[in-house]
Amino acid sequence: MYVAVKGGEKAIENAHLYLDDYRRGDRQIAELSVAQIQEQLPLAISRVMSEGSLYDPELAALAVKQSAGDLIEAIFLLRAYRTTLSRFSDSLPLDTSQIFLKRRVSAVYKDVPGGQLLGPTFDYTHRLLDFTLMADGELPLTQQEQHSLATDDVVEATLEKATAHDNENFPHILDLLVNEGLMHAPNVASHSKVSDITREPMQFPSNRAERLQLLVRGDEGFLLALGYSTQRGWGRTHPFMGEMRLGDVEVWLAPEEMGLEIPIGTIEVTECEMVNQFVESTEDVQFTRGYGFAFGYCERKAMAMALVERALRADEWDEERVSPAQDDEFVLAHCDNVESSGFVSHLKLPHYVDFQAELDLLRKIRAERAAEKLAESACKSANSEQIALQGATK
Repeated sequence: MYVAVKGGEKAIENAHLYLDDYRRGDRQIAELSVAQIQEQLPLAISRVMSEGSLYDPELAALAVKQSAGDLIEAIFLLRAYRTTLSRFSDSLPLDTSQIFLKRRVSAVYKDVPGGQLLGPTFDYTHRLLDFTLMADGELPLTQQEQHSLATDDVVEATLEKATAHDNENFPHILDLLVNEGLMHAPNVASHSKVSDITREPMQFPSNRAERLQLLVRGDEGFLLALGYSTQRGWGRTHPFMGEMRLGDVEVWLAPEEMGLEIPIGTIEVTECEMVNQFVESTEDVQFTRGYGFAFGYCERKAMAMALVERALRADEWDEERVSPAQDDEFVLAHCDNVESSGFVSHLKLPHYVDFQAELDLLRKIRAERAAEKLAESACKSANSEQIALQGATK
């Protein structure tokens, strides 16, 4: 065993050097900077921050660069760094009704108070490769200037529309249904009573606060597949997207020694609320809801999260759990891509002792079976000879 791993330290050091060279690529091409990644790959940065559970675009960009574009590895790096940070306070709950909107759409009403804000989206683009992006990603100068001016006008008009409302003309769509008694109103618990899943072990069955925390950190692909399954019949959701919001929201603290609430900055967030299967409540028949949330611009993740979150609330409505997306232990125990990746990737590490034990056991079993077959064959041969002798005697 010692001979097999002797010299491994030097090999590992060389593997790290090889990785650095592999990540850098052709030296004839300019190196990609952290600032470029942060500014030009915003959707990748958003996913890394959200699933890494640390809002810091610059560090997320550094993690993306260090991981050579492997987002799950980048999420792992950001999570690992997060564990080194001290925690000095809890923020107040985010008030997304006061969000500075960049995008806001609803699929349940055509005309909504404040109107629809399409914002930056792939929803209406043709999925065709844009070969102009191969010219270093820039248009010719005159076209670039015209494009910039047009873009500035669109952005300015959107922001002007978003800031003119004082947040009163952009109410949450589901609140309109709540006011009519058509939507089940959520039970809002005090934020001080919410357990922290990064400090306290999960217990099953889980509560909604724990589920939401885990789903925010959950792998987008895993949640997307489960969300898709609920739409195909494996979960009682029957969803309509009530509202999708993208924008900047203020973060507030309430230090005990100051006795007042203070804003410490803004973060970009995506929020999604789904209108789901109606049920019989204590009041009357009402719609239910699913909720999704993520750092940055993560619409697909927020929508998938909202679908799965609603499916996991089966017990609240006395629904039978018949689908994987409705099984909280299955979903929550496997949705974390850092844990999943670590458990799968550890198979690459040496397992010589374990495998030798399995190998010895397999050989022993085969040898025993071979001996049994040999004995059985000898017994049959002896019986045949005895029968032949008896026949000859007669």
